[in-house]
Amino acid sequence: MSVLAVRGLTRRFKGLVAVNDVSFAVPAGSITALIGPNGAGKTTCFSMIAGALPPSAGTVEYAGKDVTGRAPEDLCALGIARTFQIMRPLCAMTTVENVMVGAFLYTRHVREARDTAIDVLERVGLAPKAHMPAAALTLPDRKMLELAKALSTRPRLLLLDEVMAGLRPLDAERIVAALRAINDSGVTILLIEHVMAVVMALAQNVIVLHHGEKIAEGAPASVVADPRVVESYLGRKAAPA
Repeated sequence: MSVLAVRGLTRRFKGLVAVNDVSFAVPAGSITALIGPNGAGKTTCFSMIAGALPPSAGTVEYAGKDVTGRAPEDLCALGIARTFQIMRPLCAMTTVENVMVGAFLYTRHVREARDTAIDVLERVGLAPKAHMPAAALTLPDRKMLELAKALSTRPRLLLLDEVMAGLRPLDAERIVAALRAINDSGVTILLIEHVMAVVMALAQNVIVLHHGEKIAEGAPASVVADPRVVESYLGRKAAPA
């Protein structure tokens, strides 16, 4: 069963077609990776799924219902949470207060929101820094905070936009372990990622975009051996004949 299905998804910006007739499904309980070179349309695709951008054409179906064009807050309430590549924590607030904001989606009680936030911070390894100002967190910890903020909304589907970008291998391993645990708890994950070692380690299914179009889809090993994928990443000379 698919928790997410996009059909013919297209986004035009005047004369530019950023995403063109893209279709794919994300099985419930899976980790699926959306990859492609810079400018391939990955983040635009995410923005349409999460409601930040209305599609020019096509549909987004979540949990069997058409949610095309729904507002981000409505989709979040339905169970879709998203992280952003450019992190913008509420720097005047503490780590736990940042995470509490998401918990207020389903409770008006400060104590319950705080308890939820602490539990989420424990899951991502940030509990010891719960009362630290968010502005004082390191880059890896800010990545974890971004993840924690999304988890505090109790998502069924988690959209991750380049959560590994700029991290050292040891810090990336920490996030990989956290994502595996999150997925094991029943959360379906769709991630945009450039680090192929992470894609190979995490994803059961890989979708490849290039120039706004889907050029490949399948298991990680088969996708990375596809000449079209090799060419899109490394150039025509690198692709096997």
